[in-house]
Amino acid sequence: MGRTYSAKARRSGTPADRGTRSRFVIGRIVLVVVLVATGLKLGYVQGFQAEALSARAEQQRTTTIDIPAQRGSIVDRKGAKLAFSVETRTLWANLRLMRKNWDEHEKKHPKSGENFDTRVAEIAKFIAQKVSGKTSESELLDAFHDEDSSFTYLVDDVQPSVADEIQEKFPEIGYEKRARREYPAGKVGSNIVGFANWRMEEPDQSKHNIEGLAGLESARNGVLTGEPGRQVVDTAQGTDVVIPGTEREVQPAVPGSDLELTIDSDVQYNVQRMLSDYVEKSRAEGGSAVVLDSETGEIYGLTSEKTLDPKNLDPALMTEKAVTQPFEPGSVNKVITAAGAIEEGITDPKDVHRVPGSMKVADHTVRDAWEHGTQPFTTTGIFAKSSNVGTLMLAQELGPDRYMDLLKKFGLGQRTGAGLPGESPGFVPPRNQWSGTTFGNLPIGQGLSMTVLQMAGMYQAIANDGVRVEPRVVAATRTPDGRRVPEPKPDRTRVVSPKAAEAVRNMLRATTQDGDMYESGTAPQAAIEGYQIAGKTGTGQQVDPETGAYSNELYNITFAGMLPADDPRFVVGIRLDAPDTTLPEGSSAAPLFKQISSYLAQRYEIPLSDKEAPVVPLIRRQ
Repeated sequence: MGRTYSAKARRSGTPADRGTRSRFVIGRIVLVVVLVATGLKLGYVQGFQAEALSARAEQQRTTTIDIPAQRGSIVDRKGAKLAFSVETRTLWANLRLMRKNWDEHEKKHPKSGENFDTRVAEIAKFIAQKVSGKTSESELLDAFHDEDSSFTYLVDDVQPSVADEIQEKFPEIGYEKRARREYPAGKVGSNIVGFANWRMEEPDQSKHNIEGLAGLESARNGVLTGEPGRQVVDTAQGTDVVIPGTEREVQPAVPGSDLELTIDSDVQYNVQRMLSDYVEKSRAEGGSAVVLDSETGEIYGLTSEKTLDPKNLDPALMTEKAVTQPFEPGSVNKVITAAGAIEEGITDPKDVHRVPGSMKVADHTVRDAWEHGTQPFTTTGIFAKSSNVGTLMLAQELGPDRYMDLLKKFGLGQRTGAGLPGESPGFVPPRNQWSGTTFGNLPIGQGLSMTVLQMAGMYQAIANDGVRVEPRVVAATRTPDGRRVPEPKPDRTRVVSPKAAEAVRNMLRATTQDGDMYESGTAPQAAIEGYQIAGKTGTGQQVDPETGAYSNELYNITFAGMLPADDPRFVVGIRLDAPDTTLPEGSSAAPLFKQISSYLAQRYEIPLSDKEAPVVPLIRRQ
């Protein structure tokens, strides 16, 4: 017999059972939906967003940093190094991360006895031993325990191998690659070379680098610096700490070029020494000197009585007074009138002029430095004996317009272009602002100003057959691949004809003549046995800062000359700032010229002159 089921029997279970069964079915449906959605999302992420998310994660842990370029060196004309860089390391510590890690370590291993304090004590002791003299254990501990700091530099100027050893033993100690600028010549040429130091203004450590702060280090900073490279690195999460071994070089750095100077370090050293000694003996406030190649205008030596000490910086010595400090030169400026008068055919060296002891220029009376009646000066004698009145007589024949043109051709009132920072153009009053007395002052070196380099440049033009060559201190650059690239050729200005320049040179030989009042020039102390010497003295009044008027006690004592006069090789320009003029050294710079020129003749084995300069009359005997 077959089994039959009632409808009621087919609806088996209680209402509670039926509810449980329904919820189970719904739960399974929801689970399937969630799994399907998750699968679809995963497929979408893997299929469509994987590349974008991977890039975002990469950005969060990678950083592009600069690779500082090796800074170029500075060398003198013979290749002697005046400045170069040495690679160093500066140690640092991320204190926040160190404290966090060691706090966690101490919690996990409370019985180990190891914590932040014990770790930094060990580190401080080890570093202090390895960098003896650069820091102490106590100083390092103070840095580690600075509660207000999350990051600190520990010690500078660490040798790379020592830094590697420290980091290998203590991985939490990082280092920054740096460089130290070395100046092996010390103060010699430092006023020209200048100074460079590590700069850290950028928050990005990788952009820290050496930057020139003075002298050619500053003026040629772009050439010396080179081009930084680029490097991709991984950093620890939330920090700028580079994970060792993750560096990937993208673009190498291009080293800076070297600078080859015209300076001769030996000349520079001796000129500095001689000038400093002479300033002290003359009790001057200061002084400057320059040595130029008479043909090329190259600067062999340029200095003031004090130069920059790279190890003990003095802001007052960051610039070179020989190019930054103009002054009223006095009679050394008379060379302009001499050149103009000869060039224009107004006179010749042997002409005789009746020169009174004084003359009126507008409402101003000009006198010679010594009292005399009207005397028969030769043209040579006017300049060799430095007659103010005789000079003004010739200048008036030359005329103010032609004189102004010569001022410009001789390079006054404009920068020389030597390439040293802070150079002054000096001052020449504009022609349309001249008063009646202006032309009574300019020819005798008052009412205008020039630097020592400009002063020497005037005499370089006379020494070089009338052509002034723009002076320069940089001869060439040498690129990282070894190519020597000469500087652009300097500007050349024809000032006077070769014939006029030779005549002026010959006249200025008489400045060093010795003898009686008819034959003695103003600087027989400048004469060097065996050589013809040409030059000019100067005594320029300084303005008294208290009265604003010319002082009868403060003077610029100057001398500019050529060695040898018959075949010029060098020009030397000297200024003494407010020396004691009652002293022999304070009344003339000629003896210093002789010292410097004698040294130059010996160092460069300059041949003796073929014959002595003839003794010529300066005042005609009556």
